[in-house]
Amino acid sequence: MSDQVLSEPPCRRVSRRSVLQSSAALLSVPFIAKATAAFGQEKIARTGEVVVCSYGGPFTENLRKTVLDPFTKATGISVVDAVADNAEAPLWAMNKAGRVDWDVAMVNAFFPTYLQLQQAGAFLPIDYSLWDDEALKGVPEFARHKDTVVAYQSANLLVYDERAFPKGGPKNWTDFWNIKEFPGPRGLSATYGANLVAALSVLGVMDKGLWRLTDDKIDRALKKLDEIKPHITKWWTTGGETLQLLINREYALTSAPDGRVLVAIKKGFPIRMLWDGAYVTDNHWIVAKGGPNTVNAQKFIAFVNRAEIAAAFTEGTGYPGPNLNQLKYLPADLLPLLSINPENAAKTVRFDVPWFWEKHSDGKTNAEHILERWLAWRAQ
Repeated sequence: MSDQVLSEPPCRRVSRRSVLQSSAALLSVPFIAKATAAFGQEKIARTGEVVVCSYGGPFTENLRKTVLDPFTKATGISVVDAVADNAEAPLWAMNKAGRVDWDVAMVNAFFPTYLQLQQAGAFLPIDYSLWDDEALKGVPEFARHKDTVVAYQSANLLVYDERAFPKGGPKNWTDFWNIKEFPGPRGLSATYGANLVAALSVLGVMDKGLWRLTDDKIDRALKKLDEIKPHITKWWTTGGETLQLLINREYALTSAPDGRVLVAIKKGFPIRMLWDGAYVTDNHWIVAKGGPNTVNAQKFIAFVNRAEIAAAFTEGTGYPGPNLNQLKYLPADLLPLLSINPENAAKTVRFDVPWFWEKHSDGKTNAEHILERWLAWRAQ
């Protein structure tokens, strides 16, 4: 397996560092979680250090202000920074070499190397006994796994330029297909995940729970996408490209990553988010087996999932951690822009990731099979 995202479309093959750094650099961070005496209680207090891998640049700088330094103040554990755009490949190399230098890292389950690492037992079970009751109740069960916990989620959603529709813009993906009432240049991602979800939502296919892109769904989605394909002026490949085209009025409406859009809105650009049929993906925290400070790593995972710290993480990075209790600590004007807002979350779609790595009847994985069909459709 390669270190690329084999199922490229589901997780948008965009540099995570570039997306996250741009968000962190532009967001204001008025709320810094205060390390209270309660956070220094015995079950997470300790000495020594922990090595945490994140994306570097402004992302890590703001992570330090909002999470890492408060963790040290609360627990006495110092945090050593490690940096990687994609942590999966270095973790695999460390695991194979039998020398693991990191304790905590963010990983993506849609990367093939993630599956290799998990199957090799490279992730320690998360010690939920260290978590506060509030954190256990605030972090949904789908975000708490045996050996990973969601670090943050991102979404690909429909957005439009309010300047293009002064009398009122589209309300959903059905309106995206309505060329007559909502004219203007359109954009979609060059990858498949969000596009297939968009087409299926127009067709009224809004499954509850985790999605599987079975052949019948793909058939229906591609047939619906046939209708809009001639009206796509450009298939975008990066989040930065999407927003630039929108701001330059080369798009009137398009799909786009929520983090990029949030940054643009905070800067004053007249862009509207529409959450119906938004496609959500997760990145996960892991504790590396064989790391030098695994006990401290477990304490860090417990700390970062507390509501006030989760709110600080969200403000500092621009992407929300999973603890829903953080919403009461966030500014009111930020809430409508977040995928974890219950009103928005109810309209989103999340894929059944393990299913994508199961075998299809053609012998390929489901991810490989869907990608092959998508590329064939794009080439027509």
